[in-house]
Amino acid sequence: MPAISLTKVRDTAPALVDLYKTAGVSLAKHGLDGVRAAVYLVVDYSGSMKPYYKDGSVQALADRVLGLSAHLDDDGSVPVVFFSTDIDAVTDIALADHQGRVERIVAGLGHMGKTSYHLAMDAVIDHYLDHSAGGSRVPALVVFQTDGGPINKLAAERYLCKAARLPLFWQFIGFGDKDSKQFDFLRKLDELAVPGKRVVDNAGFFHAGADPRRVSDGELYDRLVGEFPKWLVAARAQGIVA
Repeated sequence: MPAISLTKVRDTAPALVDLYKTAGVSLAKHGLDGVRAAVYLVVDYSGSMKPYYKDGSVQALADRVLGLSAHLDDDGSVPVVFFSTDIDAVTDIALADHQGRVERIVAGLGHMGKTSYHLAMDAVIDHYLDHSAGGSRVPALVVFQTDGGPINKLAAERYLCKAARLPLFWQFIGFGDKDSKQFDFLRKLDELAVPGKRVVDNAGFFHAGADPRRVSDGELYDRLVGEFPKWLVAARAQGIVA
């Protein structure tokens, strides 16, 4: 049974009904029907991301993540971290107020900087620890969107390895040219040795292309949750997840 019913989604966010239904199909396909998990969204606010804010790609991703979250978490909102050189905002997007929410958030932000993955990861870790019960081992799926590599690769790798002992799975999603070398580092993160560098494989990566809105809802959900079940098994075996 989903965390939030179809009736409630229809009442509070009717525009997300189809996304909610499609997300349910993908979750069932991957053996995640009835699973409970917190869901986070991390969004790149670097200068090169401007076109993706302008054409609605970021809002579309937020809507899709909300549709997924409604199955996994019953609070009706997704914590969102906007990051560039620093953390630009830590806020949330709720079912009842999702339409145009990204535009409203961005309107209050400042200069679009560079890409500091490790600061965004730190913000998610802090939020998770601050908002979960003491010693919580509730799993969390972190959808981490970016259009390029980090300005500090060593710090990003170090944070990912340290975070492997926490109940957080990082699903990276790339916007942009599939042939760009900017994503080589994310492919490296996805393949970091276990247990040589991290206790479990706590990250995945997929590329959504130069026009992410063209990726079908079903394909996007399959990619967002495809590696999550394997991580859940490994994390439970290590006592990371209850």
